[in-house]
Amino acid sequence: MVILRGNGHDAAPPATGPAAGPADHSRRPPRDRRPLGMVIAGGGTGGHLFPGIAIAEEFLARDPAHRILFIGTERGLEKTVLEEMGLPLRTVRIRGIKGRGPLQILAALAMIPGAFFAACRILRQFRPDIVVGVGGYASGPAVLTARLMGTKTAIAEQNSFPGLTNRMLGRVADRIFLTFPATQRWFPAGRTQVTGNPIRAAFFAEIPPEGKEEKKDPRFTLLIFGGSQGARAINRAATEALGGLAHLKDRLRFIHQTGNADLERVEAAYREGGFAAHVYPFIRDMAAAYRKADLLVCRAGATSIAEITAGGKASILIPFPFAVNDHQRQNAEVLSRTGAAEVIAEANLSGAALAGAIERLVGHPDTVRKMEAAAAALGRRQAARDIVDICLALVGQREPAGGSRGKR
Repeated sequence: MVILRGNGHDAAPPATGPAAGPADHSRRPPRDRRPLGMVIAGGGTGGHLFPGIAIAEEFLARDPAHRILFIGTERGLEKTVLEEMGLPLRTVRIRGIKGRGPLQILAALAMIPGAFFAACRILRQFRPDIVVGVGGYASGPAVLTARLMGTKTAIAEQNSFPGLTNRMLGRVADRIFLTFPATQRWFPAGRTQVTGNPIRAAFFAEIPPEGKEEKKDPRFTLLIFGGSQGARAINRAATEALGGLAHLKDRLRFIHQTGNADLERVEAAYREGGFAAHVYPFIRDMAAAYRKADLLVCRAGATSIAEITAGGKASILIPFPFAVNDHQRQNAEVLSRTGAAEVIAEANLSGAALAGAIERLVGHPDTVRKMEAAAAALGRRQAARDIVDICLALVGQREPAGGSRGKR
């Protein structure tokens, strides 16, 4: 069996974005007609960055003359992804302190004043109408500085248990966008909106006409991935599961994002087992991979949960056990309680356990369909639209459209 290795460069052509340089605001038209500027601050991981990209896409779709600027860090995923998409990025030097040793904490604290000065300089040059923090270290200085400058602010919290930065920013932000209703208890009453987690437009794009994209494979397709760097525990369990799935090999097809470290080992396991598999270090066009999949095996990060529910996909979730505040386990429980997903704790993860779960679902397509329906019932496909509606209302340009806030 030949394994087709992908390099991940199968995404659509990069979109272009507006330049990040200072603009001439001396002759602004009335606020209800003029183009607006939005800063999206944060990132570091895909779970923070991709919701920010979804908000940016929706904001620019309202008026291509609107201006977007991302503020992130040099070390985060945003530097590579935004450059490829043509979206402008400015960076600040800042690191987290949670879970670090004393010397690392001191070094991180020493960066804070410089990060605030850098954020102030960036905001004075760009002059945004609103700053939206999407989580991650860079969101703190940007949102707090914007608040001190009198600029409207908002934050988006993707997880059921909010991170430390967003818990602090929630005290000052004008609006707080939430994925889960239960998260409201962590923030001031009256300023929260349960919008769901915004999803990139590619996940809702129409499937191209027949012949323009690979036809749906008749085999049961599993999409397996960890985070952007892969997940060794999932990679190991997936390869160990192949022995228990050998009798189903003619009925199965795998799409597997491994990260760079495990790529060759995972490729070899599929090849030696005789399984049909497309193995990638990183999948850039994840929306296309979702469309091909019958079942996902993945972590339970907030963005993955949002994509699973918006797309109505059945899943086996393996929460990362060291996630801050154990938020991945809490995210996964939201889906498992409604029958939308099966959950395997990493402590209980083995090749046999994963093979058993996959075999059970392959053999019971009615169960998969029920999981898909339950996932879709949790999805909030209009999250980005609702967030941008509220942001526009905050800056006085127009009221939210048709009472869409917080609806699925």
